[in-house]
Amino acid sequence: MTDYHILRKEGFTSDPEQLLVNETLFHNANGYLGVRSNFEEGYPAGVSTIRGTYINAFYDITPMPQAEILYGFPTKKETIVNLCDTQTIVLELDGEHFSLFEGETLAFARELDMQRGLTKRTLTWRSPGGKITDIIFTRMASFAILPLFTIRFTITPRNWSGDIWVASTHSGAVRNNANENDPRVGDNHAQMMFTDRIEEKDGISFLSAHTGRSGLRLVSAVAHRAPEGAKRIGEKDKEEFRMRFKVHAEKGCTLCFEKLSVLCDSRRYDDPLRSAQEVMAEAIAVPLDVWYARQEEYLARFWEQADVSITGDERLSQSVWFSLYELLQSVGKDAFSSVAAKGLSGEGYEGHFFWDTEMYVLPLFSLIIPGIARSLLSFRWNLLPAARKHARTMGHASGALYPWRTIAGPECSGHYPSGSAQYHLNADIAYAIIQYYLLTEDMDFLAEKGAEILFETARLWLDAGNWHEGSFRIPCVTGPDEYTFIVNNNYYTNVCAQYNLQWAVKVYALLEEAGKLKRVACKIGLRAEEIDAFGKAANDMLLLYDPQLGINPQDDTFLSKPVWDIPATPKENFPLLLHYHPLYINRYQVCKQADTILSHFVHEDCQSEETMRRSYDYYEKITTHDSSLSTCIFSIMAARLGDADKAYCYFSISSMLDIDNIHHNTRDGIHTANMGGTYMGIVYGFAGLRIKEDGLWFRPCIPAAWRAYRFSILYKGSRIEIEVDQKRAVFRLRSGVPRMIIVFSQPMELKSKTVIVLPEKEQLS
Repeated sequence: MTDYHILRKEGFTSDPEQLLVNETLFHNANGYLGVRSNFEEGYPAGVSTIRGTYINAFYDITPMPQAEILYGFPTKKETIVNLCDTQTIVLELDGEHFSLFEGETLAFARELDMQRGLTKRTLTWRSPGGKITDIIFTRMASFAILPLFTIRFTITPRNWSGDIWVASTHSGAVRNNANENDPRVGDNHAQMMFTDRIEEKDGISFLSAHTGRSGLRLVSAVAHRAPEGAKRIGEKDKEEFRMRFKVHAEKGCTLCFEKLSVLCDSRRYDDPLRSAQEVMAEAIAVPLDVWYARQEEYLARFWEQADVSITGDERLSQSVWFSLYELLQSVGKDAFSSVAAKGLSGEGYEGHFFWDTEMYVLPLFSLIIPGIARSLLSFRWNLLPAARKHARTMGHASGALYPWRTIAGPECSGHYPSGSAQYHLNADIAYAIIQYYLLTEDMDFLAEKGAEILFETARLWLDAGNWHEGSFRIPCVTGPDEYTFIVNNNYYTNVCAQYNLQWAVKVYALLEEAGKLKRVACKIGLRAEEIDAFGKAANDMLLLYDPQLGINPQDDTFLSKPVWDIPATPKENFPLLLHYHPLYINRYQVCKQADTILSHFVHEDCQSEETMRRSYDYYEKITTHDSSLSTCIFSIMAARLGDADKAYCYFSISSMLDIDNIHHNTRDGIHTANMGGTYMGIVYGFAGLRIKEDGLWFRPCIPAAWRAYRFSILYKGSRIEIEVDQKRAVFRLRSGVPRMIIVFSQPMELKSKTVIVLPEKEQLS
C-alpha cells in the first residue's frame, strides 16, 4: 500500500527535463526560505540545472525596457533574487570523485516526507574503480527557526576502506535563471547579489552581500559538524568559502556530516550579521535531531487542522497532501511577504505576487489557520500607499488600484493589456477580506485594516466605471481570461465589483453600529454620500446576459467573434500564448482559463441555475486551460451543477499538474494557485461549500471512483468535520459552539452530528 504522506520517486535519470522537475518537486521551504533540490555534488558541464536559494519577497530591481515609452509604462521591475549557494558538497571517496554521471548507480530514490518535513536522496553508487558506497542526503527548511536550512549526509563504504575528502562550499557567486523565449520566466540572467566580505569565526563562515539596485542586504552563515577526528581546512577567496574535511572510512562503518545554513535579510532584520550570528548560535546549541523533532511537531499541528483524505484513491490523496504541504512551504507569515506564483521553489514569474493568493490560496488558510489568512490580508493593507499611487498613475483621482504583479508595491507587469488592465484584482482582494470576515467575525481586523481596503477599492470602481443608459458599466478592462483583453463589461469584473461595492456599504454600517467607523472614515476622508454612490453603482451594475443563448457573455463583444477551432489546433501549439500573437488570439472566442465560469463559482447567487449550466456548457468548448488556474474551477463548477464524475476528471488533472508535469513547466517552480485550487476542488467542489452571510452552505456529492472523502474546517471558532461517502454526508461538530449550516438549501443547527442522505445523481443534475 502506498504511503500517501510520502512522495517518492525511484531510479536515477539523467533526462535534463526530469532533473529540473525533480529540483522543484523536492525543494525545501518554510514560507521565508526556499532551496531547490539540486544535487549537492553538482552536475557535469552541459547538464541543465536551476541552482537556487530564495527568500520570500527579497528582491532586486531590474530594467524592463519598453519599445515605446508612454506615460505610466513601468521601465523597471522587482525580481526575486537567487541569493547564495550553501548546497554544494563535493565528495572524493578513496581518490575517486563522486558523480552520478560517472560509474554506475545501483539504487536511487528521492523522497519527500510531508509528516516529518524532510527530503531524502538515497543512493548506492559504484565508482568507475569498482568501489560501492551508500550515501544519504537529508534536507530540511525549518518551520521552527525560519532562517535555518540543514543538510545531513551519511557515507557508508560497502567494499572498501580509505580516506574521504569532503569539500563544502559557501558561495556568493550565483546568478538568476532566465528564459528569453518564455514570458512566464524572467529574462535577466544576471548576478543580483554582490559579496561584500567573507569571514570565519569559530569554524562558522559568514558571507555578507548586497543587491545591485534595491539596496537590500543579506548575511548567510554556514556551520558544520563532522565525525570525530576529521581534519578541517578552511579556504576562502573573494566570493567563496570552502571548508574541507579529511576523514578515514572503514568498510561497513557509517560516517555522518551535517551542514547548517542560516540566511538573514535586511527586510526582516535591522542588523542581518548580528541576527545571523544569534540564529546560528541557537541552531547549533542543540543536536540536529532536536530541530527534526520540532519540525515534526509543527507539522503534526498543521495536519491536525489541514488533513484531507480520499478513500479509494491513494494517488489523488497523495496529490492533495502534496498541494497542502507545498502551500504551507510557500506562504509568507510576516508583514513583507505573501505567496508567489511559484512559491519558493523556483524563479518562474520572478517571485511576484498576483491575484492567485486571494482567490486560490487564501481560502485554505481562512478555513484552517485564520491567523495566516489575516497576515496575508495585512500584507495587502501594507501595500495600500503603493496601490493609491498606482491608481493616480493610471489616471484615477481617488481610490486604490493594486498592481497586477508586484513584490513590494510597484507594478511589475510590462504588458498592460494582460497586466495592469486586470482591475478585477481589486475586487478579488475585497472578496477575500469579506470571506475571511464571514468565517471569523474578526471585527478588529475589519476596523483596523480590511474596511480601509474595501472603501478604497470601492472608490476606484466609481472612478473607473460610469453610468450609461441607466446602468453602471466598467470599460477597458481585462478579466481573468488573458486571451481576451481590453474589453467593456467583462462579466467577472462587473459582478465582483458589484460585490465589492455592496460590502463597502455593509461594512460602513457594521462599523458605525460597532462604534468603530470614525477612525477609518477620518483617516481616508470617507463621506456618507460616497456610501450612497457605492450602493447605487452596485444596484445599477450591468451584468451581461444573452437571451438567445441563455448565457452570460464574457464581455460586450465576445460573442460577436468567430470561435477558435481548438480540435484543429496542433497539440504542439499549446499554450497558444507561445505560438500566436496576442492580437490574433484576441480576435477569437477562445479562453485561456475560467472567466465567467469562475464568477459563477464565487457569486452563484447572481444567476439562475439554468444560466450557469448553459454558460458552463458553452465556455467548456472554447477553453484551452492553458492557465494552471483553470481546470480546478471547471471541476468545482461541474460538481456544483451535479456532474461529480466530470468534476473528478478535471480534479485529477488539477491535482496531478505538478507531480506529472502536465503543463511542462514545473521545472520553473510549482503552481501554487492550482494547489489552492486542488484543495478547493474537494471543499468547494465535491462538498459544495459556499460561505454566505447566513451560514455555511453545502451541496455534497462524490464521484463514482471514490469510496469516501473527509476534511475539517474552522468556522467562527468551531471546528466542523465533514465526511462524505457514496450514500450520505456526515457533519460533526468537533469543538466549539453549535453553528448554523445549510445543506441542500435546508437550514439546520449543527450541535454534535448530522447525517444527510445524498440525493440520487439525477436529482443533483
